[in-house]
Amino acid sequence: MSREDELRENLRRVRERIQAACQAAGRPEGSVTLVAITKTFPVSDVRALADLGVTEVGENREQELKVKAPECPDLVWHFVGQLQSNKARSVARHAQVVHSVDRLSLVTALSKAAVDEGRVLRCLLQVSLAAYGPADAATGVNRGGVEPADVPALAAEVAAADGLELGGVMAVAPLGADPDEAFAGLADVASRLRSEHAGADWISAGMTGDLEAAIRHGATHVRLGRALLGTRTPLG
Repeated sequence: MSREDELRENLRRVRERIQAACQAAGRPEGSVTLVAITKTFPVSDVRALADLGVTEVGENREQELKVKAPECPDLVWHFVGQLQSNKARSVARHAQVVHSVDRLSLVTALSKAAVDEGRVLRCLLQVSLAAYGPADAATGVNRGGVEPADVPALAAEVAAADGLELGGVMAVAPLGADPDEAFAGLADVASRLRSEHAGADWISAGMTGDLEAAIRHGATHVRLGRALLGTRTPLG
């Protein structure tokens, strides 16, 4: 099977999963956007997915984003990884959406960078769901994120910042957590955020292993890598 055929079959299966999850949740399929996470895979895979109709692509490393995005300028680029403030300018230049805003210093850096680049960045607040996953604490894994209680204050900063648009929330279900419980908690945070900022209606949640749970709890964007690209040897 060619790489193009492999990606076509993977995409078919992913779309079937999203459609089935939407039907089970009583939601229209069009209410969920697929973001293809292409980290470590070559730009040829990005182009092949685009040729199959994928229009939104995500990277979690600035080093890859700045290489791939200029080669595929017709796509919507999402930055989904933890972001150092000193990489804000590069991300603001190449991405339209940043999913991992979790502190005021990053808001300040992204705002300045977006203004300097003459762009508007849609920003999602990365919410910590660590309370739902004790395994993360046990293994020392740090997935990042602002505590739920601190979301309103950070949201106000993003909403007021030049060059930024408050888009909603993002989260990663903790290791060992019940994804339904974790994503229900995220949905509550998102609901409270929308009560203060009506346009902040995105919920970025769900990956290859838990997209169904995310969709049950209102995810508008699912971030899928392995289900689309497989586990073949990636780029070094």
